[in-house]
Amino acid sequence: MTATIDHPATEVPSTPAEYVALDEQWSTHNYHPLPVVIAHAQGAWVTDVDGRSYLDFLSGYSAMNFGHRHPDLVAAAVEQLGRVTLTSRAFHHDQFGLFCRELAELTGTELVLTMNSGAEAVESAIKVARKWAYQVKGVPEGTAEIVVAGSNFHGRTTTIVSFSTDEVARNDFGPFTPGFRVVGYGDAAALEAAITEGTAAVLIEPIQGEAGVVVPPAGYLARVRELCDQHGVLMIADEIQSGLARTGELLALDHEGVRADLYTLGKALGGGIMPVSAVVGRAEVLGVLRPGEHGSTFGGNPLACAVGRAVVKLLATGEFQQRSKELGGYLHGRLNELVGRGVAEVRGRGLWAGVEIAPGGPEGRVASEALAERGVLCKETHDTTLRVAPPLVITREELDRGVDAIAEVVAR
Repeated sequence: MTATIDHPATEVPSTPAEYVALDEQWSTHNYHPLPVVIAHAQGAWVTDVDGRSYLDFLSGYSAMNFGHRHPDLVAAAVEQLGRVTLTSRAFHHDQFGLFCRELAELTGTELVLTMNSGAEAVESAIKVARKWAYQVKGVPEGTAEIVVAGSNFHGRTTTIVSFSTDEVARNDFGPFTPGFRVVGYGDAAALEAAITEGTAAVLIEPIQGEAGVVVPPAGYLARVRELCDQHGVLMIADEIQSGLARTGELLALDHEGVRADLYTLGKALGGGIMPVSAVVGRAEVLGVLRPGEHGSTFGGNPLACAVGRAVVKLLATGEFQQRSKELGGYLHGRLNELVGRGVAEVRGRGLWAGVEIAPGGPEGRVASEALAERGVLCKETHDTTLRVAPPLVITREELDRGVDAIAEVVAR
């Protein structure tokens, strides 16, 4: 018999501290958010429950590439909310095929597999790569391997953390899923040595976000493509954070003129309104799936597709890629002025930067809290790096405000 728990009636919180206390009491402590309670947002700005405004310098880890509540995206969602939101894939609906076609045309791919979260997209790509290896490449059943890079971040499902090198992500979550080989990121020789006749795919982030916005050495991604071609191996690019205009190109691989067999997309694909993800790629590869072998009740739902179509339309103009390229150059120029003045290194591309705090400076969490006090929201990763990823609608003046705040926090 299930025990009955009496929950005393409580009033709606009225202060940020009360909201934070409510979260701490009733939610699982799997995050450590800054003590800012956001109630409204527009463009590059958010407002807390006390009415204080903050410049968003993180944009939901690239989920808010188009800013908060972009009018085109909100309009698409509202219009679709008035018609139909969910059918499941048991039936067709009038947004699905259009979304798949338009996303494939935008990305220069042939088929689209719709899911919800980024981790789901990665899990889906892993399943597809394994089945392709067995049915097309001829790898013996149950022996396919996928080569991945150390310091990766592809999500937090059981399979994905099985090949993570982050102890926080892995500890106490075993036993782990076999079938993965981990090599150093940017080390083409190690990658080549790890490929065997049983290798199905190489799964890689063109830029590693969680690791601190780490850009691989020049020529590395082209060499990965070359090795995959030589050995009959799929190249899977995780563009969930790096894709959809974040780096100044539609996809981060575009900087190197490299094409993957499969791409995983997410975050910005839902415009900050819906969780929308997808695997896009070659028909020969995604075509191995048959009805009943993979799916999602909410994947490709009408509301998600309507928002996703509006996102594709924004990206098709090239405006946001150009903004990221131009403003990204300005951002990196400003941030590089801080090297030697509390900053050890600046990494990244476009409107995406990892700001490495110099030894002796504040810890990342302390720096993030100090930035919030100055009205700029940013977040640390791995204790020493500030991850900067403002919405692509940001202005130069707003970038100056954010960088000036970082300078104040890390200056020594």
